[in-house]
Amino acid sequence: MEKKMMTQEVMTAPHEITFREVEVPTAGPGQVLMKVMKIGVCGSDIHVWHGTHPFTSYPVTQGHEVSCQVIGLGEGVTGLKIGDKVTVQPQVVCGKCYPCTHGKYNLCENLKVMGFQTTGIASRFFCTDSFRVTRLPDSMSYDEGAMIEPLAVAVHAAKRFPEIMGAKVAVIGAGPIGILTAQAVKACGAESVMVTDVSDFRIGKAKECGADFVFNTREKDFGDCLVEAFGPDKADVIYDCAGNDITMNEAIKYARKGSTIILVAVFGAMAKVDLAVLNDHELDLNTTMMYRNEDYVDAIRFVEEGKVKLEPLMSKTFAFKDYADAYHYIDNNRETSMKILIDVQAGAEE
Repeated sequence: MEKKMMTQEVMTAPHEITFREVEVPTAGPGQVLMKVMKIGVCGSDIHVWHGTHPFTSYPVTQGHEVSCQVIGLGEGVTGLKIGDKVTVQPQVVCGKCYPCTHGKYNLCENLKVMGFQTTGIASRFFCTDSFRVTRLPDSMSYDEGAMIEPLAVAVHAAKRFPEIMGAKVAVIGAGPIGILTAQAVKACGAESVMVTDVSDFRIGKAKECGADFVFNTREKDFGDCLVEAFGPDKADVIYDCAGNDITMNEAIKYARKGSTIILVAVFGAMAKVDLAVLNDHELDLNTTMMYRNEDYVDAIRFVEEGKVKLEPLMSKTFAFKDYADAYHYIDNNRETSMKILIDVQAGAEE
């Protein structure tokens, strides 16, 4: 019997993408076979493109922000049917370490993430264990479905501040994750949210997506922004969604004494920040790592309830064969590129 083949993307080195023909997988017991529809390009993917991701080697097949259609079910799979719209949680965990056995599998001591330390989903078809697959509402578009993963990042980040209900929140960085975080904290009950960036385009997008206050910190000092938005008591929590020495030091310098800073962004280099002030002001510096299933569930619900807008963040879509062009576009349009999507089935033969 002739084997069915499919196209798979491979980044062989920084700035180098090729495609290869591999066999279409089959769904074994407990597995789901999916037609991959849309893939979102993540900020971490861009680090891989530039060779600056600290935990990824080459060659690597990318893709972890995805929407798919179920086309095959292995023995024993329940809760899904052929034709369902789904997304995939890309963590590969051991299930045996302390975090895994205490409900924090996103912190698995042996964590691998599809598209970084193990094969990603950038293929015409993909097969994985059913417990990683989350059903999407029929009313949700595949474009929206590909953005549930980054929204789950934001939802998990929002929950990392237990006092989020009624809180006054500042978000530094109006990229996709920053704007999603601003929306997630509001959806989780925050009273008001301020978003800052150095791009008028990006803070305009933040305002479009419901931010109560937006400021360009090229034009106004971050400390003055906090007071103008929230008064002398400033914010209860600051989320750093930009991830560089400048933004983290701004957060440390201007945070209300005894308040909280949460690092959401990935630092691409060793940080040099003022820990003396962090200590002197008794600031809580917290972090957030990926998500768990409940964050996916809440992310989907927030979109369904209209509490999170995704469409304003969708900038441009590229065909699968033009994967590298998507990165070139991002590099040439850094300020105005929000979420870039890959249409995996564009040009595919049935």
